Amino acid sequence: MYKKLADLKTQTKLNAQGKEKMLKTNFADFDGWDPRIRLYSLVQIQPGEEVEYHMHVGESETFVFLSGKGIYNDNGTNVDITPGMVSFTPSGQGHGVKNTGDEVLSLIALILVD
Repeated sequence: MYKKLADLKTQTKLNAQGKEKMLKTNFADFDGWDPRIRLYSLVQIQPGEEVEYHMHVGESETFVFLSGKGIYNDNGTNVDITPGMVSFTPSGQGHGVKNTGDEVLSLIALILVD
């Protein structure tokens, strides 16, 4: 099975002011996808926006940072991120990421259910 990236489902998330906060393109947009993969997406975060700090319970999440720059909150420890970095958040821990640059912060996010 294959699809063009442009043909995958993309969800637009808005901020409190109704402006675009981020786009999520679902790589798992195929029939018969493994249900242990809860999320596998290209995430594009607009400048100044963020994925708020949150906990993962019963699942883990990996980010692969592709472009842009920002700050990654790893259980309360802030780390400057640049393209090529990878993060892993196991079940029972939390994270968040904020775009601190002038361009879109792009990453691949993968959530696997335990």
